[in-house]
Amino acid sequence: MIRINEINLSLDEDEALLKAKAAKILKINEKYIKTLTIYKKSVDARKKDNVHFTYSVDVTIALDENQIVSKCKSNKVSCVKPYKYEIPESKRTSQFRPVVVGFGPAGMFAGLILAQAGLRPIVFERGKDIDARQKDVNEFWTKRKLNEESNVQFGEGGAGTFSDGKLTTGIKSPFIRKVLEELYEAGAPEEILYSSKPHIGTDRLAIVVKNIRKKIESLGGEVKLEHKLERLIVANNFVHGITYSHNGELFDMETDSVILAIGHSARDTVEMLYNMGVEIIQKPFSVGARIEHPQSLINKAQYGKFANHPKLGAADYKLACHGLHERGAYTFCMCPGGTVVAAASEKEGVIVNGMSSLARDGENANSALLVGIDPVDFPSDHPLAGIYYQREIENTAFKLAGSDYRAPAQLVGDFLQGKPSKEAGSVNPTCPTGVTYTSLDECLPSKVSKTMKSAIIEMDKKLNGFNMYDAVLTAPETRSSSSVRILRNEFLQCNICGAYPCGEGAGYAGGIVSAAVDGIKCAHAVLDDEHY
Repeated sequence: MIRINEINLSLDEDEALLKAKAAKILKINEKYIKTLTIYKKSVDARKKDNVHFTYSVDVTIALDENQIVSKCKSNKVSCVKPYKYEIPESKRTSQFRPVVVGFGPAGMFAGLILAQAGLRPIVFERGKDIDARQKDVNEFWTKRKLNEESNVQFGEGGAGTFSDGKLTTGIKSPFIRKVLEELYEAGAPEEILYSSKPHIGTDRLAIVVKNIRKKIESLGGEVKLEHKLERLIVANNFVHGITYSHNGELFDMETDSVILAIGHSARDTVEMLYNMGVEIIQKPFSVGARIEHPQSLINKAQYGKFANHPKLGAADYKLACHGLHERGAYTFCMCPGGTVVAAASEKEGVIVNGMSSLARDGENANSALLVGIDPVDFPSDHPLAGIYYQREIENTAFKLAGSDYRAPAQLVGDFLQGKPSKEAGSVNPTCPTGVTYTSLDECLPSKVSKTMKSAIIEMDKKLNGFNMYDAVLTAPETRSSSSVRILRNEFLQCNICGAYPCGEGAGYAGGIVSAAVDGIKCAHAVLDDEHY
């Protein structure tokens, strides 16, 4: 197979032209191209007067491919082998079924790989199935009644289910392709296989998550919803089982392998593991707010005169800056045409996040504007101090906004001038539980607030209109990543043998794809474990 990079098409050209352009680069007649598939597609908007698409394509030809590549003498062309995931041979001799705790991206893919390997895993998820979970979330958003076991953080699909379903990642791994192929097979749009910025959308994610669960079950695995891990059963520093709760009752189950894909919000589970002697350390995390602009402003800033072209859709952005003698600030999980999400999982705490549907057709764009928090900023050197710090910020925001799960909000212009906001301007906030206009200086750490103010001014130089006076900041965003890391060794086990800390909650991932990849890696570690 031959891969050809950097084929450009204007916004008005049809993708049918790719075959002819590929043939021209290869210096062969188009009739010799047997197949052509898009490997990568991206928008090149660096020059606002020439916004266009750039493609990488894979072709098979009815000629000697190595000879053709050698003759065309182009650094854009190379021979590649098609990717094919292969499950490692299982070295396990144990007769016990492995357990996976958590059914977010890490737990889903750990469970799926173990099921495909024939190990019939049992997955425990404390929250409800996706349909019941959506009802609980909607009740929270409309009536402000929080269910601490079924919410934006807990339930089938994990926290990523109520998000943009963004599949971009900074990691490099051959397993990324496996993740994308499984998501596509489960109902995600085909474009995730080749888009440079793939996303599923929260509306489609519900279908995908349900189908992955059904696939695990069809392969002999079990997914036990509304089943919560209460403790590990440990003897001689080895896992011998788990205790879990269901409908108010406690049950024990024998197992010797537990993948702990608990998610970044299972604070009670982290505390349980810490109290059992599991080695946990502090980890940097980020704090900030969601910033909302009119999507039309972002489109114009990114695409210029092409802003309304039907092939482009809603524009996104990714910004970062480092002021002199200041900590860095950056945008994260930008949701084009999306909404701000009320994402609380604990009583008397306010948290926000963002999400988009597949269509990304909302009036506003929103993104997290975050500032890094280092362990030196934590209130103590306790391993869980970051959790307590997050909770303190969330509790303060809850009280500041009226103690009813509305979120504190402020106009960007007022925030920059240091004066409380009193009402909305031209941008209507989308947080579903509502907002209370106030001063975010009262709930965000001073270093965070100060850095955000300088960052907004600097980022406006990169994206015109970012410092729009009426843009809305809604706070706090505290759950972009875990504030702890559960230590693990080269076999991906913690200091208790047979327990595998996994994914974002364990401090080893930072998004849907990286968490899913870590789930695959932990499943492989279970397959490779032969010491029982």
